[in-house]
Amino acid sequence: MQKITFVTTNKGKIATAQHYFNESKIILEAYVHELIELQSDDITEITNFKVMQAHKLVNQPCIAQDSGFYIDALNGFPKNYTKFALETIGIDGIIKLMNGIENRICRFKECVAFYDGNETKFFYCIHEGRLSYEALGINNTEKWSDLWYLFIPDYSTGGKTLAQHTAEEMRERRKHINSSIKQFANWYKDKLKTAH
Repeated sequence: MQKITFVTTNKGKIATAQHYFNESKIILEAYVHELIELQSDDITEITNFKVMQAHKLVNQPCIAQDSGFYIDALNGFPKNYTKFALETIGIDGIIKLMNGIENRICRFKECVAFYDGNETKFFYCIHEGRLSYEALGINNTEKWSDLWYLFIPDYSTGGKTLAQHTAEEMRERRKHINSSIKQFANWYKDKLKTAH
């Protein structure tokens, strides 16, 4: 079986990726390392910068991932500066910024970059939703951002935040969403088939 290294410190991202890799019969090896994040409004540029660092570390086919969070009523804030926003004002600060605002539309934009030393490929996904008025839910192994306590995806039944979803609901979610990591896993599985 083919192995891909995912360089990240985010355990939730690793846990989510593991599900898709298991389905694709690809071995996922986690390499826990903090990558330098380029300050840019371009998610492709950020993710490319990350995956090049990752490849220098592991010297084998690897992936890196980045995501931004966009709130329409705040002119897209915090965009690709989500980590900084969460480290400074946190989800409580975001709730305060949105106090009294009816427009709760928001989205995650994510990108996975793959690099094997020769080829770079990018995979994208946008998850549309709306912001809860308060933090709801519990911590779980797949949570890769505190924004899960606030983000209600459009497909959510009963208006649940991601952090309120049960394990069964998360399994169903993985079947129906076309996440960037899922796109990569499917593409890489097909790439391996054509190589043999």
